[in-house]
Amino acid sequence: MQTHILITGASRGIGAAIAAALTSDATRTVALSSADGDLADPAVPARLWHQSIDQLDGRIDVLVNNAGIFEASPLDDDDDVWLASWNRTLQINLTASADLCRRAVLHWQDHKASGRIVNIASRAAHRGDSPAHWHYAASKGGMVAMTKTIARAYAAEGILAFAICPGFTMTGMADDYLASRDGDKLLADIPLGRVALPKEVAEMARWCALDAPASMTGAVLDINGASYVR
Repeated sequence: MQTHILITGASRGIGAAIAAALTSDATRTVALSSADGDLADPAVPARLWHQSIDQLDGRIDVLVNNAGIFEASPLDDDDDVWLASWNRTLQINLTASADLCRRAVLHWQDHKASGRIVNIASRAAHRGDSPAHWHYAASKGGMVAMTKTIARAYAAEGILAFAICPGFTMTGMADDYLASRDGDKLLADIPLGRVALPKEVAEMARWCALDAPASMTGAVLDINGASYVR
């Protein structure tokens, strides 16, 4: 039987690489992008879930939450601008993912089925981020905590959850960030000497989604070139 997979944020970068890694004769994948709906709208996750269920004949076995944004929010912004930016980042990066995780868990419970969740978090969940990215670090820290909670709560039902925490990855988002913050110095902080490749993160996601042993549920996996070692 084919494994049915839902991936968010799959139009480019890490998400596109994950979609490619999870595309095979043994899988059926719905790979969502921002064109399918703006996750800043709280109503969108439910719509995307139900549309994906329909496309996958009523069954989803694996949820991969990759969608996210990385937008600066300087502390000296006007109060309303700063708060709007904070809320937008938390909604897209964390709350929308939580909404989809909730629907996945309820789906598996209703069908007395096992399932897997793979959440793409960030190194920032552990070491924080720049002064203009409090909200980004908080959203990814929340994603890690949520993943652990899901793993602990539902392992006995065969519902597994994993989080992956990349550092800099060679995507358009990282290119902009490196260019804006003296990239040579940032690369010098990575013992490997380079940022991760999307296909490297994708291989970790593929393994968690399909092959990781059940006893590994709740694991938080780092991929950052030893720039942050826990």
